[in-house]
Parts: sequence; structure tokens; C-alpha cells
Amino acid sequence: MQYNKSFEKQVRKEQNGAAGGGRKDRREKKSGPILLEGVFQSHVRGFGFVTVEGLDQDLYIPVGKTANAFYGDRVSVRVISGADSAFVQQVEAIEEAARTGAALPVVKTGAAGRPKDGHRTEAEVVSILSHGVTRIVGTYTKEEPNGYITPDNTHIGVDIYVRNENSQGAVTGHKVVAEITDYGSARKNPEARVTEILGHIDDPGVDILSIIRANDLPEGFPDDVRAEVENVPDSVKDRKGREDLRRVVTVTIDGEDTKDIDDAVSLVKKGKCWELGVHIADVSYYVTEGSALDKEALNRGNSIYLVDRVIPMLPHELSNGICSLNEGKDRYALSCIMTIDEKGEVIDHRITESVINSNARLTYTGVHRLLTQDDNTEAEEHLKARHVRFYKQQAARIAAMLKEMEALSLVLTKAKEKRGAIDFEFQESKIVLDEKGHPVDIHPYERNEATELIENFMLAANETVAEHCCWLGLPFVYRSHRAPDPEKIRILSSFMKNLWVGTRQGRKGMKTGRYADAGTGSADRQKVKGGSLSGGHGDVHPKQIQQLLRMIKGTPEEATLSRMTLRSMQQADYTTDCEGHFGLALKYYCHFTSPIRRYADLQIHRIIRENMQAGSMSADRRAHYGSVLPYVAKHVSEMERRADDAERQTDKQKKCEYMADRIGEEYEGVVSGVTAWGMYVELPDTVEGLVPMAAMQDDFYDFDEEQYVLRGKHTGKVYGLGQHVKIKVAAADTVSRNIDFVPAESEQTPDAQHGADRRPADAQHGRNRKAAAGAPHGSRQQAADASHGRNRKQPAEAKHSGNRRASSSRGRNTEKGHGSGKGHQAGSKQ
Repeated sequence: MQYNKSFEKQVRKEQNGAAGGGRKDRREKKSGPILLEGVFQSHVRGFGFVTVEGLDQDLYIPVGKTANAFYGDRVSVRVISGADSAFVQQVEAIEEAARTGAALPVVKTGAAGRPKDGHRTEAEVVSILSHGVTRIVGTYTKEEPNGYITPDNTHIGVDIYVRNENSQGAVTGHKVVAEITDYGSARKNPEARVTEILGHIDDPGVDILSIIRANDLPEGFPDDVRAEVENVPDSVKDRKGREDLRRVVTVTIDGEDTKDIDDAVSLVKKGKCWELGVHIADVSYYVTEGSALDKEALNRGNSIYLVDRVIPMLPHELSNGICSLNEGKDRYALSCIMTIDEKGEVIDHRITESVINSNARLTYTGVHRLLTQDDNTEAEEHLKARHVRFYKQQAARIAAMLKEMEALSLVLTKAKEKRGAIDFEFQESKIVLDEKGHPVDIHPYERNEATELIENFMLAANETVAEHCCWLGLPFVYRSHRAPDPEKIRILSSFMKNLWVGTRQGRKGMKTGRYADAGTGSADRQKVKGGSLSGGHGDVHPKQIQQLLRMIKGTPEEATLSRMTLRSMQQADYTTDCEGHFGLALKYYCHFTSPIRRYADLQIHRIIRENMQAGSMSADRRAHYGSVLPYVAKHVSEMERRADDAERQTDKQKKCEYMADRIGEEYEGVVSGVTAWGMYVELPDTVEGLVPMAAMQDDFYDFDEEQYVLRGKHTGKVYGLGQHVKIKVAAADTVSRNIDFVPAESEQTPDAQHGADRRPADAQHGRNRKAAAGAPHGSRQQAADASHGRNRKQPAEAKHSGNRRASSSRGRNTEKGHGSGKGHQAGSKQ
């Protein structure tokens, strides 16, 4: 393998020159080329990226340097340009880990691998080590005598050839699963054979089934699991060794349609303090280590909440039955009982194996009515339906407890804000389907006092359990969220200041300005203008992010800038070391509250119970957990990301299908993104679409990268973040899941003298994926292409403890908050 030494010398010369000739480039320590292994991700335009574990930035692979690698291939690459000293330092850390067998160091997102000129580190594929994708899901097209498949995965930029004898009789429009038999070459398309026909693309349920297959999601449970389920009891009989808490007034608070209820709460006021009980279903009692149930739960990692169905981690006999804390039923629980003072601090706690009996199954809606309207109808009706004696008096006790819970929740919220916990306010939506799975309505959710109450209580339990087990020195699975790279935050801060300074300077030229009212948010913008998000030593504290979000609160750009802030942070994951949670501003944190839906919670329940029953965990058992937990943490983190991807895909699919029925209709929305190829507009129901540059017919618009606006070359008209605009739905492509808007007639002048005739056509990169008529598609992946690609670090869960309950129709809407373990927050998880 030859290495271009003259290139290396040139790199050294340039880098030493950039540093003023002082510090020598770290590459001088290396005696040969930089060779790395990673996973290749292709792009329809012919280039690609390689993700290398241990590097914080993906390597850019130019056109002609991919060696015909296929999406998902594991490849060996050679760095050819852009390797600065920080990048080389990361490479050396990877090599050291490989030599010693140690775990790879956790890298910060930031400038490493991206030299000061803004370009990514480039590499070329040397060899393909293995194929990561062996089957595809897509739409079949018959083209006599053979056919081809258009993959659903838009990163695969070629159609897959299918010989007639390998088509299984598929016809045009069939959704199929196919096994790749030949990965092709630069001159020949890949080839595959159809293994399953899912149905016609227009058949009900086929769209979601295609996503399930594409993401390799599980469906039914295997026979050995079903056999174990038959032996699981359907009621609690033995209470020996458990604290009996059945006489304690206890309630569950969930979404209306929730069936798998894994937490209940109780509260007693004691002087100036509160005794808060968070009682979590004891799933570990029924799912024992090494059983078929346990292996399948670990394999799945978590429950998956798609728009039209739930793929549970555990069979319904457990998740909706014996493990679910159903009202009026004795249930095993693991209870965390905390004494909390008037400052919101946990001053004492105990964790105990218990048996509880929930007094009422309440909903967020019902509790909200009680707290805001003094309407206790829900509790009364539940108790009356179960023929509880003196049900009105019992309901009154519950109401008094809930009002005391509200008081404690307010105290916890203040404590949370004081320490700097970050709270991102994003609108979420519920997609309503008819009996055939067709979307008939999309409407936004609103958080209320009840959701925040549960979030606060679950967060307190998660933190308390994590601290308890850390001090005991138990082998454990923590939920970790690392601090963002200070450079990224500095860039974000600088961008926001430039945005607002430019906005105020350019306000006079705005025909449809974001700040038509000169007073809108000016004080907040002035604060940001003079503010800074990096500490004196380059460190970032969550309170600084919190301050930023307060500054933009109430401004038109709030939602969009909050998302940008979130994307500048790291992604939370599961670790065996207690690394803290930056977004929540906590030193100790874990996921304890959702063992029905998350394996991480089930795993730590098992550890806690084993330690309590033994009095002290033996050295052998510590060694056992020490050997298995790193895999568990890594695997469940990966399964969480898989579930997130599938959930986002189904939401996009149904939103696109919903808008396909509304072609030509006009709406008012908010500019949520501005790019060199157009602007993204988000409607009040959270549907987002692209207004391509070619559709803006009243002028030729330039993208001002510094001020993040589109500015008309002749009219001076400006479009920027948070601006309200009127659009018309132009197209909705359910294959690519893209929605296109055009400006409404009232948005642009009828005289299009500076319009399309002066505008270059949008580049059509790759094949046309059968966009709807009138779709002015540009390349939607250009956002990832700018300066050679994307940062693979996804948004952090800056604000939740919760599991993925996607909406109140499917569970708790509390991923938006800090702690229930039950919500769904678009683009972020904790």
C-alpha cells in the first residue's frame, strides 16, 4: 500500500505555517499513512462518509474515492487531506485502545477532524471489509423482462436490479423485501432477489410494515418466550419479605390509552417536608436473568411506539397484565421513598421491595382538570365503578394528595431551575388514524401541571437511585449526558448574536419582517448580543444554556433556535460509569422508572434487588455484572437509537400521507430553517415542508450565511427564522417522505419579473423518486453536504428522564420534561 510522502510533507508545511511556524504537527510522530476502519454511508450524489468509532466527526469520502462501497459497508480508509493535530490525537487514542484492549475514549463533539478552514477530513476507501446491509426494502417496478427495486433508504442512490426469475411474481407498485446477491460495480447496478412481498404500496398498513422490515424491528415473540409466559402467574399471592404499602393512598397518572403502567406515586406531608413515594413495577421478579424472557427483552432493548402500533419489549401478559400497576390490584413494586425538604432537596430516602395497590388510574387530562378547575370527577368515577365504599370520601383524599403533589412539584421545578437544568420547549403532535391507518388529523399537544408533576417525581427517583447505588459502589447502568464541546457552543452563541444584530440592522428592508414590531424581544436580543456561552476556561455549564433559552423565550425564532441549541449538544446514552447528566445538571442519574419498556431499568432493578436480598453483593456477582454490563449499556443505547429512527420515520410517513390529501391548500406557518436551496416552513400542527428556491418567483434570493436569511437580490425582501409566512402545499412524496410548499399568492407579488426565468434550475441529484406532480424538489440532503457533511452526534436528551412514549394516545408525553421516563420529545432523549 503506497503512501504519498510528498503529500504528507505538504500537509506538515501548511499546518506549521498556519501555526506561525512554531508547534510541530503531531503527524510527524506517525511513520506512515493514517489508516482507519469504519462504516460507510453513501449519498445519492456519489460521495459518502465513514463513521469511525472514537472520532467525533465523520470522514468525508469524495466522489471517485468510495471504491464502490455500498451503504452500511465496513471499510478500511486512508486519510488523504485535512488531518490537523487534534484529529491525529484522536487517531493515536484509537490506536492505543486497540493495542491495550482498553475501551475507546469518549470524544467530545467539536472541531477535531475539521481544520480551521472549515473543511472536513477527507479519506479514500482502501478496501471493503464486510457488507453491513444484506437486504433492502423498497418499491418494485416491472420493466420487461426483468425489474428493479427503488430502495426506501434514500441514502442508497441506485436502483437494485432484479431478474425475472428472482422476483417472486412481484408487480409494479409492490413493496418488497429483497436479499442482495451482487453489490455491483461502477458500471453495474447491484442485484437482488425478492424474499417477501409485503403488499401493494397503497394497501393499508404496508407503509408501516415496510419501516418495520427496513429497521429490522421484532414483531411476534418466539416459542420459548411464549412457553415461559404460560407459567407466569396472573395475580400476586406471596407477600413475604416485602413491605406492605397497600394501605398507602397511591395513584397512577398516565395518558388515556396507556395500558402498560409501570409507575405509581404517593405523598404524605410531614411538617415542612414531604414523603414522596415513587413505586415502580417489579418486572425483575418475573423476568429472571438468563431466561428466554430476559434474553428477548435484552435483544429488543426497549418498547417501540410507532404511530399505529406498539412493539413491546415484553409480552402483553406481563406488560399489560401482572407487571402493570393496574388500579385495585395487588402488585409487586420496587419503591423509592424520599423525604424532600422545602428547598426541594432529598434529605433522606429508602429503597424497598414492596407490594402496592393503586387506588385510582388517573390521566393527565383528569388531574389537570382537578388542579385548574377543582373538578374531581375522574377519581370519583373510577372508584364508583369499582364499587369502593365511601368512594366520594376516598376521592376527596386523593384530591387533597394531588394538590399537595402540585405544591411539591412547584418546589422541585424551582430547584431544577436554580441548579441550571435545561428545558427545551418543543411542540409535539398526535397523529390520528382512521380504521385503515390513514391519517385524518394532526394536532399539537400541550404540557400541563399533571405532566410536569410526574416528570419531576420520576426525575427525583432516578437521581436518588443513581446516587444511592453509586455510593454503594455497585456495578450499575447509568444514564449519562456529557457536556457539549465549548467550541460548538461558542459558534452557536456567535451565530445567534450575528443573527439578531443583522436582523435589527436589516429591519427597515423587510417587507414581511420577523420584527415588524420594533419592540419584539429587543431586550432579550440585546442580552444575547453581549452574552457568552463559554466559561473562562472553555467549560460550559448547563446554566449558561438555560440562560440562552430564557433569552430567546417568546421570540419568533424560539422553537428553531432551541432545536439548534439541542443539536449542538451530545447525545445521552447508557454507561457503566457515573458520568453525570449535563442537560439535567445532575451528578448522578439513571433510568429506574420504566422497567416494562426499557431494559436498562430492568437491569438495574435486578441489581438493586439482588444487593438488598444478599445484604451485600459478593465478589463473584460483582465480577459477573462487571463483565456483562458494558455490553448491555452499549446494546440498549443502540436499540434506543434504532427505535428513535423508526418512530421518526413513521411520523414523517403519516404526516406526508396527510398532506398528500391537501395539495393546493393554503396554510400559515413559521420559517424553521433557511438553506442555500430554500427555506423550511413548519405549520402549527408540526408538519414541516420545504419551499425550494425555484418556487420563490418574485425575486432571485441569495442565502446570507452569516445572518441566516434569504435576501431578495432586487426587492431586498428577507425571509428568516421565526418569520410567519403563507404557503400552499405543492407536493407530498410518500416514497421519500418529503413535503414541498410554494409561497401562497398573497406571499409574493404577482409580477414575477425576477422569477424563475432568471433562476437556475434546482439540481436534480440522483434518480427522481417519483415525486408528486409539481414538486420543485431540490436536494434535501444538501444540508448534510455543506463543508463536506454532517456531524453524526445527534441531539442530546437535554431534558428528560423518560422513555419513548410518543404521545398521550400511546403513553406519556413527558420526554419533553425531565423525568417521568414516559414521554416522547422530538429529536431529543434523556
